[in-house]
Amino acid sequence: MRSRKRANLREVALKAGVSIATASRVINKSGSVSEKARVKVNAAIEELKFVPSAAAKAINSGRTRTVGALVPTLDNAIFARFLRSLENEFANSGLSLVVSSTNNDPELELERAKKLVQIGVEGLLISGTDHSQEFHELIEKVQLPTVATSFYDPDYHLPTIGYDNKQVSQKALRYLVGLGHKQIGVIHGPTANNDRTRARLAGLNELAEDVVFVFAETEMTVEGGCEAVILFLNSENRPSALISLSDVQAIGAISELKRQKLHVPGDMSIVSVDNLPASQFLEPALTTVNLPVAEMGEYAARAISGWIENNERPESILLPAEIMIRESAVALHQ
Repeated sequence: MRSRKRANLREVALKAGVSIATASRVINKSGSVSEKARVKVNAAIEELKFVPSAAAKAINSGRTRTVGALVPTLDNAIFARFLRSLENEFANSGLSLVVSSTNNDPELELERAKKLVQIGVEGLLISGTDHSQEFHELIEKVQLPTVATSFYDPDYHLPTIGYDNKQVSQKALRYLVGLGHKQIGVIHGPTANNDRTRARLAGLNELAEDVVFVFAETEMTVEGGCEAVILFLNSENRPSALISLSDVQAIGAISELKRQKLHVPGDMSIVSVDNLPASQFLEPALTTVNLPVAEMGEYAARAISGWIENNERPESILLPAEIMIRESAVALHQ
């Protein structure tokens, strides 16, 4: 059986015995309408199971009231927390969120951005500052309010809301060095098209004096963390501690060390970056630098909302990142 065609505004007006303009004013709660007409229109809406069309509203108002968000992946819980915070904040301002993932691929990001522009998003949120020239030209051409997140750079040509990624990794390093560790393995994701990772590595290298690093670039997965541990255990400069630039990889590292019959933190200390909700429930609980992604979502949503609604270009915002000291790192036994 074919489903019934969705009722439209004309049918509601006809059913209620009023003009289309009157029906529209009732639906949009705008203008002066008699109580009698309001009752009749609402009764027609109920009987016809009418649901206002967002597309029709956009045509009539010239606005879609949607914001696009381009994120590297939907598989990482840190982006899920960020998007949830965005949605909650947008609900207060009557805006809707459309999300696309880019896999850190500049060509895919450009393609997804073009589609978001085509559907009429009024603002855009992006991750980091590492984007193609064509992407920037598109944003400039359509004059789309755009805010970069997860990265703080007051000199960037777009507003940025996020953390100082150099300082993030340096907090982890200083904590391990303070515990006496000088041979340190570093687990990180791909650096290509990822300025956040490159900045964190640069932060470590700035403090490299008297520290011997062994680096392992792997996928941003649990499996990637496991692979890194195998590399470290076979290294000539076997580390006494690890820094993981993501909790996801740290989870893999802890699992692999246990499979190798090594104890964390007794045989290998670990400090990470992210502070995913699960990190405090690991065995041992993970010492990690907290990235305030929920707060970042709130600030980003308010910033882009103000830009869209009031044409107020926001200022860049630096968010604090603090280390959460738990059980996965201890002082090196000399």
